[in-house]
Amino acid sequence: MTTQDSTGEQLAEAFADPTTLRRSVAAGAVGVFVHWFDWAAYAYLASTIATVFFPANDPTAGLLAVFGVFAVSFGIRPIGALVFGPLGDRIGRKRTLSIVIFVMSGATLVIGLLPGYSTIGIAAPLALVFLRLLQGFAAGGEFGSAASFLAEYAPRRRRGFGVSWLEVGSLLGFLAGSFVFFLLSTGLTEAQLTSWGWRIPFLIAAPLGIVGFIIRSKIEDTPEYRALEATDNVPRSPVRELFRNNKKELLQASGVMTMMHVPFYAILTYLITYETDHLGHSAGNAALLSTVISLIGLALVPAFGRLSDRLGRRPVLIGAGIALFVLSTPAYLLMHTGLVGTWVGGLALGIVLAAILGTYAVWSAEIFPTRTRQGGLSISYNVIAALFAGTVPYLMTVLISATGSTLVPGPYLMVAATIGLVAAFTMKETAGSPLLQQEDVPAEQRVEVEPAEVPRS
Repeated sequence: MTTQDSTGEQLAEAFADPTTLRRSVAAGAVGVFVHWFDWAAYAYLASTIATVFFPANDPTAGLLAVFGVFAVSFGIRPIGALVFGPLGDRIGRKRTLSIVIFVMSGATLVIGLLPGYSTIGIAAPLALVFLRLLQGFAAGGEFGSAASFLAEYAPRRRRGFGVSWLEVGSLLGFLAGSFVFFLLSTGLTEAQLTSWGWRIPFLIAAPLGIVGFIIRSKIEDTPEYRALEATDNVPRSPVRELFRNNKKELLQASGVMTMMHVPFYAILTYLITYETDHLGHSAGNAALLSTVISLIGLALVPAFGRLSDRLGRRPVLIGAGIALFVLSTPAYLLMHTGLVGTWVGGLALGIVLAAILGTYAVWSAEIFPTRTRQGGLSISYNVIAALFAGTVPYLMTVLISATGSTLVPGPYLMVAATIGLVAAFTMKETAGSPLLQQEDVPAEQRVEVEPAEVPRS
């Protein structure tokens, strides 16, 4: 127990109760579920969407165009982060959570109803681009809001476990997306999938978003944020404060998020295209592997989050980064030995990814003060997503075509692991530490803060 607990953190503890904690997990996870279900559906249906929305005379150009739209929608996410991240630091986590899920779900619904190129011509791809940009803008506020929300509601000594449910929501979204694609690809003919079947995932996501909006609108704001309100210490210029006081934390969070983003998209989205285009596997088998990886992740992500509560963030995340660096290229070499090798290589990378997912978000949340936490998380997460995540399918397609080597993803993952490890080695251990830091407490109430100890029980 630190001496700082006698000030702002006492207020935070007083606001928490078990029922609210359970609701907070649902409120934080439901939005990322809807978000990643939509993103997974788009990635899995890339070839079909290329046929529907772009001219059919050049299939490769159409596929690259679809992946280009995928990347552009990530490109706008930093703008959404600059809007919704600091906004959450000024008006609270709850309000931004509600806004972003409403906008994302509305855009998803319209995509599911959008006519194709054969019906409205060039207006079809233009409308698709606009709607994906709108989704990307709203998505820029999703992670920072949800990660701050869960971190600030979770009990201190189980915070890693609590925040890990954010990525459980992400994996559930990918799992649902891959499973729906598996059902569509095995239950419909190619003509049916192109004609109307591709619309189903987008139409399903819209009512899920409405449910998420209702859940989020009924939850109270976080204990830490209300503690800032109670002490009249809510920041008036969070962006200026963030870039003045927390540049180091921004760079550190960006590094570990690079190590998360690249394998996340390489393994859970692009791997399906990689298997069908370069390994000769069927779309059904490719989707099934992605489904199994997601199922394993659902069990392992909370386990790794809890392990980081016991051992600390550093050993878990650094160990995962080293494993990613060592295993990446051998895993892709193994995939070329046949279907069994593909499964072994894919599952090995999936386990490493689960360790990263279970730890990176809570560690990133803990290094920022409450006053600028949502802005810091939103900006670092989405800038990296724009640079390294959304470009994965497009870049892999281009590099494999240019080099003639289908082993390109392995070294690319090694680069991401190196960036993440450099950042992780500069970060202090934060497991068990209070989220309300010195700058979160009014100046007249500040006292000396004792260093946090990693819990061992």
